[in-house]
Amino acid sequence: MPRVTVHIRDEWLTVPCKDTTCTIQWLGFEALKRYTKNKPDNGGLKSIKDIPFVVRRCQGHGLLDSDDTIEDVLEDNDFVELAIEGDSMSPDFIQCQPGVSHLTAVYREPDDYLFLDGNSLSSLDLVNLGKGLYKIKLTPEAELKVVKSRELLDTIVKENRVVYGITTGFGKFARTVIPVSKLKELQENLVRSHSAGVGSPLSPERTRMLLALRINVLAKGYSGISLETLTAMVQAFNASCLSFVPEKGTVGASGDLAPLSHLALGLMGEGKMWSPKSGWADAKYVLEAHGLKPVSLKPKEGLALINGTQMITSLGAEAVERAEAIARQADIIAALTLEVLKGTTKAFDSDIHELRPHPGQSQVALRFRSLLDSDHHPSEIAESHRFCDRVQDAYTMRCCPQVHGVVNDTIDFAKNIINTEINSATDNPMVFSERGETISGGNFHGEYPAKALDYLAIGVHELASISERRIERLCNPSLSELPAFLVSEGGLNSGFMIAHCTAASLVSENKVLCHPSSVDSLSTSAATEDHVSMGGWAARKALRVVENVEQVLAIELLAACQGIEFLRPLRTTTPLEKVYDLVRSTVKPWIKDRFMAPDIEATHRLLIDQKAIHYLLSLDSLGYVMSVTL
Repeated sequence: MPRVTVHIRDEWLTVPCKDTTCTIQWLGFEALKRYTKNKPDNGGLKSIKDIPFVVRRCQGHGLLDSDDTIEDVLEDNDFVELAIEGDSMSPDFIQCQPGVSHLTAVYREPDDYLFLDGNSLSSLDLVNLGKGLYKIKLTPEAELKVVKSRELLDTIVKENRVVYGITTGFGKFARTVIPVSKLKELQENLVRSHSAGVGSPLSPERTRMLLALRINVLAKGYSGISLETLTAMVQAFNASCLSFVPEKGTVGASGDLAPLSHLALGLMGEGKMWSPKSGWADAKYVLEAHGLKPVSLKPKEGLALINGTQMITSLGAEAVERAEAIARQADIIAALTLEVLKGTTKAFDSDIHELRPHPGQSQVALRFRSLLDSDHHPSEIAESHRFCDRVQDAYTMRCCPQVHGVVNDTIDFAKNIINTEINSATDNPMVFSERGETISGGNFHGEYPAKALDYLAIGVHELASISERRIERLCNPSLSELPAFLVSEGGLNSGFMIAHCTAASLVSENKVLCHPSSVDSLSTSAATEDHVSMGGWAARKALRVVENVEQVLAIELLAACQGIEFLRPLRTTTPLEKVYDLVRSTVKPWIKDRFMAPDIEATHRLLIDQKAIHYLLSLDSLGYVMSVTL
């Protein structure tokens, strides 16, 4: 029988709908009857028929017309909020950052699967799992390892051996032996007490990444998780039933305890959960609506779910993938700026870069040569100043291979560490079924990804730092030979004046965010965890730095395209003209002042989606050169 879950004040009520041709108004009255029936004073409500109310979908908060039929506007197992007139909006509604989540009510489960074995997941795979492009399956080999690991743990419990985290307390309580009858309660208490994070929840995409990565680590077969519990996690992931995970609270050793505890809490049917169908609701109702049951923890399973570096690493995977994408596009944008500023291509001569053969430097110089004036791609703009008396350009153009190059090498370094961490067992104690023993160690310490992400932030920030200086050159008529702030009728129009200020502010913000968090450590857990990585903040601020870099480069791309307007009818090279066309398909030329923020955001979205790279790679005439260089 179809049913709808209705939230009224502090209660969640399941309302069966025998006849789905009934109206939303009927549904509201039926829910109110059930609500007042459970309250000794009728919940302070008098006659139900006289109560004014509105009904909204939990997901998206869309207002439902009281005369619409249930079958027309709701689906089976849908979630709605009934708000009584005079009541404030329920505090159970939890807002994610606007514009972050693309997993909405129109989301449909993907058909394709990604097989996890604990050894072969990449940062790109993880980001795609976060976007909802795949569901998950475990490989048979991984399932076998998980079963063997669990068998050893069951033997340990049956033989009443004293083993940390299995038959003892945790941290300072490691010497406290727990009776067998209370081992389940021990694991549940661990998850509940450690669910102490604060702040806004991770977006659904990032929570999917976190859950997928934890599944991958457990699939290695060294944590002692049961196949039953791991399968339940896979089912929750595939249904996008995602726990409320606050972004703050981890010190990065023993792993990301607070966020992973929140992740596990929802799987236990406690706290809040989100799904594309329900929005935020009580976890037990979200699981039930998707035909899932809460996880019942066995000995050691609470510890297996929360001990590891998956929060740092999953956010780090997104950071390195976005950093890699923006670094490639930074070369395209800088090349376009160089054209507008009538720079020379001589600084990118291959012989120069062979004398200083850093991989990133050589790669960036090659990209510039493939994009700028050449026999293969001539530029009318370059030809117009070929015999000028300028000998060399400013560092912001001439030194792009050296500056952008080390950013590329930094990203490669960080990505290598993140990909190693993605496929590492970071639990404690580790369960070695082939040796028949458990061993306590320190793989949960987040220093590796923390240091790598601090380094990543410092490296990728330089793309924004040098980009902002190029924006200055584009906007300053004494440096560009272009109209001030790239607009006609200056004075009446301000053009890119404040867009440049925005870029400068983001660069300044990044200077603070680039201070390494991993240089700090505070002793916790009564000095049993006396050195920590602070990797959670390293990951979160690395993402903020990358986003700021993307936005600065979006402003430069807009400014460079605007600069080309003043050089017409001259044309640049074919690849750069294609980039110009792509931007102009979204943003019109700047003829007079208009609301600029939407233009910046639209261009930022082009960069996030890597449209310029995909567009260039799709052109047959550029196929070989672009595929090699981009």
